[in-house]
Amino acid sequence: MESERPFRFYPPHCPWPACPAHFGHACGRGFQRFGSYKTKYSCARIPRFRCKRCWRTCSRQTFSASYYLKRRELPRLVAAGLVACSAHRQIARSFHCSKTTVTRLAERLGRHAILFHNYCMGHVREIDEPIVHDHFETFIGRQDVGLGIGTAVGARTWFVYGVDPAPHRGPGRRPNAKKDDQLIPARSYVASIRRAISGLLPKVPAGTRLHAIADGRVDYPAALKLPDLEDRVHLSVYRNPKRGPKGTPRSDEAIARDYAMYPVDALHQLIRHSHGEHKRETIAFGRRLESKMGRAYLTAVWKNFIKRRSERKPDHTTPAMKLGLADSRWRWERLFVRRLFPQRIRPTDSEMKLYGKRWTPNLPALHRKHAA
Repeated sequence: MESERPFRFYPPHCPWPACPAHFGHACGRGFQRFGSYKTKYSCARIPRFRCKRCWRTCSRQTFSASYYLKRRELPRLVAAGLVACSAHRQIARSFHCSKTTVTRLAERLGRHAILFHNYCMGHVREIDEPIVHDHFETFIGRQDVGLGIGTAVGARTWFVYGVDPAPHRGPGRRPNAKKDDQLIPARSYVASIRRAISGLLPKVPAGTRLHAIADGRVDYPAALKLPDLEDRVHLSVYRNPKRGPKGTPRSDEAIARDYAMYPVDALHQLIRHSHGEHKRETIAFGRRLESKMGRAYLTAVWKNFIKRRSERKPDHTTPAMKLGLADSRWRWERLFVRRLFPQRIRPTDSEMKLYGKRWTPNLPALHRKHAA
């Protein structure tokens, strides 16, 4: 968007959600040029436009993913550092910026990843492969407040179809047990599984059932007891067998379980390895559920479009290429080509709550909430 020549660029739509032209495609017909301006960080002039419907002004930078940023190269650099197990202070020292700048950019990248993932799921025609589902276990703020990040991965393409939170009570001593129980919803795993499966059912061809693969958690049969889900989902359960001492050969049951759950187990190992906040001994842990989920969405987008399926084998394809959403490996620059607007993407209710930081309303309010 920033490399577009000023005399060739016209806004594709009005950036203001209250304007009727926000949901259409104006292609320059609904705008008139309204001058230009320059910044001290860019030598080229940035054109401005005025909408003929609401008479509000915008610029070319309004539609760029680096809107309101002084250093426009930071989003791709910070995103690459976040998936490389770097903490916010380490990224700030590497790119000569403030730690708070990296923190704000991390949340901004997470919101962009939520919208981008929803936009890509809208282009998935159908799901014709089994879905392996499991929860990645971590904590929020304290180790007695657990968080399960539900991940739905394709068994053949290894494409991450969905990410969903499931806050729950963690292990250990809980001095404020009564107060914490009011903040943590009941049966969060069941609700998370239902949201994940319900979001995938519209992509399943008519007359067929979604093949879901899961471990022995009892929440899966309970979540699929609804009439709308029980008739359309075929659940294959691979329970976690008891393992022997280290070095002993695996049983046939353990081999079958590891083979069936490998796509989601590999994703969880990658998250544990590539994220500094999930280490056992760390001070970089997340404090809010929305921040953790934003990082999870960013990792899902990175794995689907940028990372190769296998680092050991000479396979340069990505899960998005296997699914037919891309024809080549992407780079971070392509991921941040343009700005995405939530009113046009229209994410789900749970994704919109994560986007607007409204999932945990009982926590202390932020100084500045992002509502649009």
